[in-house]
Amino acid sequence: MVDQLIEAIIKTQNPSVAGIDTSLSYLPEEVQKGVKTFEDAGRAIFEFNKELIDSLYDVVPAVKVQVAYYEMYGEWGMIAFRKTCEYAREKGLIVIADCKRNDIGSTASCYAKAYLGQTEVGENTLSAFPADFLTVNGYLGEDGIKPFVNEKKGIYVLVKTSNPSSGELQDLKLENGKTVYEQMGEFVEKWGSDSIGKYGYSDVGAVVGATYKEQAQKLRAQMPHTFFLVPGYGAQGGKAEDLVVCFDKKGFGAIVNSSRGIICAYKKEKYSALGIGGAARQAAIDMKEDILNALKTCGVDKIGG
Repeated sequence: MVDQLIEAIIKTQNPSVAGIDTSLSYLPEEVQKGVKTFEDAGRAIFEFNKELIDSLYDVVPAVKVQVAYYEMYGEWGMIAFRKTCEYAREKGLIVIADCKRNDIGSTASCYAKAYLGQTEVGENTLSAFPADFLTVNGYLGEDGIKPFVNEKKGIYVLVKTSNPSSGELQDLKLENGKTVYEQMGEFVEKWGSDSIGKYGYSDVGAVVGATYKEQAQKLRAQMPHTFFLVPGYGAQGGKAEDLVVCFDKKGFGAIVNSSRGIICAYKKEKYSALGIGGAARQAAIDMKEDILNALKTCGVDKIGG
């Protein structure tokens, strides 16, 4: 699956992913006024997402859909989540379900079926929430990771997250001298060793925040076969010149997420005249150019050479 993502990045020359993390409050005020129920919310959010996807599908290689923004609207929110994933895939986009799932092995298998595999229902085999990648929490160890790997798609394991308090646990030193995040990075590199594709990266990726340049640089050197999902660009303070340490010399190795900066771009004065879809498209193009310009300063003139 990581090869398909890399090829989509090469095609678009864009190593960024649009986060379709849609709260009702992100929609235009006139739309919000007509929403009275969870059903109204789910329908309105999906229509908003469709407009975004229609404007982005040929600009970005992938979308990341954060399930928490949909769960809070109950069953209708989850319907919007599923329909958003399905619609994005229909438009040719790689879909990353950002759900940070995990549990003991048997329960992890259920999560894996829900997002990456299929579930048997009577004589039928159905996909509940079809995605190409899923974010997972690796802190239950290998037996909580194997069920996801067995689905033969892709995962991103939390290694060094972008939030301000991540260091409270992830930066702690272990008896072997490594930090917790470095040890997790070592595990992730090992878990992906059997699924390395033709570009040298495995289907077992890592979440590495754009807000921690020094740690990201260490992890890039430590994890040469691990593809990074990089949150924290834009609204969280991550800058393109800092996150280039996540990439290799060919411009591979990472995909950078922006959510509010793209889906709420129409609310910014510089994009307001473009409408919801047009603003999202231009914001995505601006992000792409920002990252590509930063990569050029490191000798990467074109992704993939």
